[in-house]
Amino acid sequence: MSKPRKQIILGAYLAGVNHHTVWSDPAAGSQIAFSSFQHLAQTAERGKFDFFFLAEGLALRERFGAFLDTDVVGRPDTLPVLASLAAVTEHLGLVGTVNATFNEPYELARQLASLDHLSGGRAGWNVVTSLDTFTGRNFRRGGFLQAEDRYLRAEEFLDAARALWGSWPADAVPADRDRGRFLRDGQVGRFARHGSQFDIAGRFTVPRSPQGRPVILQAGVSPQGRDFAAAGADAIFSPYHSLPEAQEFYRDITARVAAAGRPPGSVRLLPAALFVLGDTAEDARERAREIARAQVTGRTAQILLEAVWNRDLSGYDPDGPLPDVEPDTDGPPAIEGRTTRHGDAHATVKAWRELAEANGYSLRELAIHLFARAEFVGTPTQVADRLDEFVQNDGSDGFILGSHLTPTGLDEFVDKVVPLLQERGSLRTEYEGTTLRANLGLPAIPEPAIPEPAIPEPAIPEPAISEPAIPEAAGPEPARR
Repeated sequence: MSKPRKQIILGAYLAGVNHHTVWSDPAAGSQIAFSSFQHLAQTAERGKFDFFFLAEGLALRERFGAFLDTDVVGRPDTLPVLASLAAVTEHLGLVGTVNATFNEPYELARQLASLDHLSGGRAGWNVVTSLDTFTGRNFRRGGFLQAEDRYLRAEEFLDAARALWGSWPADAVPADRDRGRFLRDGQVGRFARHGSQFDIAGRFTVPRSPQGRPVILQAGVSPQGRDFAAAGADAIFSPYHSLPEAQEFYRDITARVAAAGRPPGSVRLLPAALFVLGDTAEDARERAREIARAQVTGRTAQILLEAVWNRDLSGYDPDGPLPDVEPDTDGPPAIEGRTTRHGDAHATVKAWRELAEANGYSLRELAIHLFARAEFVGTPTQVADRLDEFVQNDGSDGFILGSHLTPTGLDEFVDKVVPLLQERGSLRTEYEGTTLRANLGLPAIPEPAIPEPAIPEPAIPEPAISEPAIPEAAGPEPARR
């Protein structure tokens, strides 16, 4: 029996603070105006995408103590944006990244449950943690968490949020006019969680949301991160774009999901990816080269490499050879914020020098090779073929697609690639479900085990028997003083 064709899951993300966003392009729009978010979300919904995704930036990147003047800045907070998009979309899931290190379970669970209600069951939460003191400076908590504690806090946070979301049964609000009772009983919403990270107990105020709870996304590559995601996430961000590596990750996560006691099909794997289309394969490659050079200017290339060298590289020619100095591993960080971590700086620089020498790369060309390669480049047919092949062979369950151009970069994918995927039966032509969970094909959330309260029938009062009043004996009037 042949394997059934998988339906490709598609998400769309609006690029934030990173070098992929070409804000200097004359066609680029605002990163903060609501019209940009609305255009991208409605384009994704037109293409029958599963969800719209927003990352989170709690601190802007700094270079030697100053904001990077090459970065896009000023994007509004994630949750208000998603709540606003709920009013201008009907089917598209709305997924936001919110940090578990610098928030509290009651507050965030209430916000996400509210988003799920407002959107009719389309909310999702990408759970992330933070261990760096740089981001922590903006919060009273600071950077107190050690690396080994961040997953512990995230696990307790997610456990607490689930307890809050599960504290209301689906039938808790009968709004029974005949009996004059709005709530089933007054005991719903009780929760208590006591652990090393949280010691909370109270009453949750938001009734059960349309899909039971928001869809949970998580990214984790380390063994601890994989176990955390396999045990509690509904979807996992995969970092792999090579099919053999992606297939191995897929098999590993599938085994961990089973080991966690969850049924098959409980988790979806989704890598992020960039695409470039052209009328011919060569047109697409040439366009990809032009976009890469716009993404990684000479100045951007210097900054990307400064994160590893930990030195000021502005004196080096971007079109010349790599710096001949060694990394400064003892000084304070030159670049702080959203940067790629490379581990051993000396080993990384050694490998980069060998790569540059073997290929004749300049400083900028090396940065382009390392940081600006689109995963899917070709004609619409070629891109559709590669996406479909990757998913049908269990490299992933779909992709979260981004573009260098805000907010119109997704338009040509929806116009040119989506119809090809629909023709071969790999992508829906209409939304089947009413919630994000249903459209992702995830198992429904079971009803919480909350016992039905015993509500006694009102007692019928006995008829009153009137008895003669017996006057109190008159006594002496108390003395006045």
